[in-house]
Amino acid sequence: MLNMLISFACSALSSALIMRFVTPNMWITMAVSAVIFAIIFMVLTRIIMKKVGAVMEVAQKDMLANRSDKAIKELQGGLKYGPWQIYVKQQINSQIGTIYYLKRDFKEAVPFLEKGFVRNWVSTSMLAISHMKKNKTSKMVETFGKAVAGNRKEPMVYAVYAFCMDRVGERTKAIEVLKKGVAKTSDERLQENINMLEAGKKMKMKGFGDMWYQFHLEKQGAIIKKQTKAMTGRRKQVLR
Repeated sequence: MLNMLISFACSALSSALIMRFVTPNMWITMAVSAVIFAIIFMVLTRIIMKKVGAVMEVAQKDMLANRSDKAIKELQGGLKYGPWQIYVKQQINSQIGTIYYLKRDFKEAVPFLEKGFVRNWVSTSMLAISHMKKNKTSKMVETFGKAVAGNRKEPMVYAVYAFCMDRVGERTKAIEVLKKGVAKTSDERLQENINMLEAGKKMKMKGFGDMWYQFHLEKQGAIIKKQTKAMTGRRKQVLR
């Protein structure tokens, strides 16, 4: 990280100057140098993260306006801040990969998702699903394991993981995943899906709202059917 290197260089320089012109006391020199390192590091980190935040904000606005290509271009421009701050590059790669995945451009999404931030459970789960679609079950399990490890209190990551395990024919393991999720989150939706699987039925994911549909695990026709049904229901309420 450039900000750490710059901070260390300034700290080392201050140590030399203090020892030469102020005091030969090693403890005083070390204390002052540590303070200088911390101040410079925090200032540089704040400046870089502010710039990264601005890039993310612009990209988000582009996405809301259905300008996904422009959002990707904006995020790619933000990769220049990667050398300055740890995990910045990974976080931006996660966002780019997620956008490609949402566009169903899975081929373009995977390379970015692979270089993404593991604590971003959404992008990591998308990568795991991509492995599943290529019949790479072991890679899927490994990747979901990372997503869960970094987000133990997020109920939906357990649900998506279990859904995929059930899809590849591992219902028993899917139930185990959900039980782990219940133990960590006490989420009622996970318990409901345990009951569904134990009864030999399919999982119900609509309780997780629109976030569920971003993973493209349901057929497009099924999603459109549900959206049409919802619109019809709202129209009937208006007519009343």
